[in-house]
Amino acid sequence: MEALTSALALANVTGISISTPHSLGILQTSEPHSSGKFRKAYVKAIFEPILSFHNRTKSPFMVNPYSYFGIRPETLNYALFNSNDAVSYDPVTKLRYTNMFDAQLDAVYSAMNRLGYGDVDILVAETGWPSAGEPNQTGVGLDYAAAYNRNLIKHVNSGKGTPLMPNRVFETCIFALFNDNLKPTVSEQNFGLLNRTLLRCTMSVS
Repeated sequence: MEALTSALALANVTGISISTPHSLGILQTSEPHSSGKFRKAYVKAIFEPILSFHNRTKSPFMVNPYSYFGIRPETLNYALFNSNDAVSYDPVTKLRYTNMFDAQLDAVYSAMNRLGYGDVDILVAETGWPSAGEPNQTGVGLDYAAAYNRNLIKHVNSGKGTPLMPNRVFETCIFALFNDNLKPTVSEQNFGLLNRTLLRCTMSVS
């Protein structure tokens, strides 16, 4: 990232932010959400330099929060933004959470803040929901995917932020445009927003 930033400066190219996405596997601890921590082995070598870079260049820290991968039957509505009542409670901050997305972002924020970089912006590089999966798989289907994406857009555009980051708007990218049949599982193959075959047929008719 340092090299790319230097190259852009040498080329007199401005207005471009350099960053790189991270899965939530970077967290050693995520519950309670205010106790979020990066994996200890990578703090000094990776996350402190990366966050220092973002702080200096005013670029965002990118994460890929997938509520789908953390669901159980009893937390499905919580993951889909369909819960009006608090499902998760942080005993440290006394804050209550009605959706998993906020909980995941606050765990990341807590890890960043612990290192002194809580003011660095967070950008959601990937999130989404599968429209198909293995037989009898919990919470998989077109209706579930539509509900997640619709509620996600409404939530991030509301400007409410999260319990630990109120009134913040997070630039958010939905994964993905099309399905990917090279992924290892049926659910992972079906995160696409558009049907590639149907789109080709529509374009041919047009």
